[in-house]
Amino acid sequence: MLEILGGLSTRVKTGIVLIVAMLIVGYIDSYFLFWLLFGTMLMIAVKEAKDLYKLEDRSIYIYILLLWVAVYFYPMPVDLIFIVAIGYASQLAYKRKLDKKMILPLLYPTASFVFLMTLYSEFGVMVLLWLLVIVAATDTGAYFTGKAFGKTPFSETSPNKTLEGVVGGMTLAIILGTLTSINEIGVLGAIIVSAIVSLSSVFGDLYESYLKREAGVKDSGNILPGHGGVLDRVDGYLFGAIVMLVLLRVII
Repeated sequence: MLEILGGLSTRVKTGIVLIVAMLIVGYIDSYFLFWLLFGTMLMIAVKEAKDLYKLEDRSIYIYILLLWVAVYFYPMPVDLIFIVAIGYASQLAYKRKLDKKMILPLLYPTASFVFLMTLYSEFGVMVLLWLLVIVAATDTGAYFTGKAFGKTPFSETSPNKTLEGVVGGMTLAIILGTLTSINEIGVLGAIIVSAIVSLSSVFGDLYESYLKREAGVKDSGNILPGHGGVLDRVDGYLFGAIVMLVLLRVII
């Protein structure tokens, strides 16, 4: 156990700093501050995704920046994803010279950050905290359960991930997610949302692993000591936010 904790020291320190920063922003509870924070993370994540997709065209930054500015003012931000996609498709058809891969960063990670912002604007800061608990519990439970009991490979995409670890992570996420859920959905709703969001975060992590394997890199970046890039840290949230928003819209 000491060896495991020793190996996690840098990762844990970085994780603590990130969590404290998120708690401070959450305590202030400012739409502008969340927009600024998520926007900064988005632009770094887009740079990392651009490298993973081997996309050369830098104009993608302009599209994403304009989209994110519009997100701040438009009351239903998710709609804007489709507007940008239509604009891109129109230019592609008209000029026939745009790189087709430019649509990829719009789908991942940009759309997920828009869903994150929408999740906050529609349901408030406590839902973001709930999402944070579910995904963090999934990661933590999967790591320690996998180290202690993991034997069955979960997917060829991520050889270190085990089925036992996934089950352990989801179990912890369901327990902590139910304890920290919002009152509007009840215990059963909290269990269902926590379980599905936890599972989606597992596949969010798996998808990012797939992109890295395709690109032949270990991490998406190196901005976060012990974690790699922004995408390495938020991959579970990028899938989890979309699923949580859809579920809460159905349940509430």
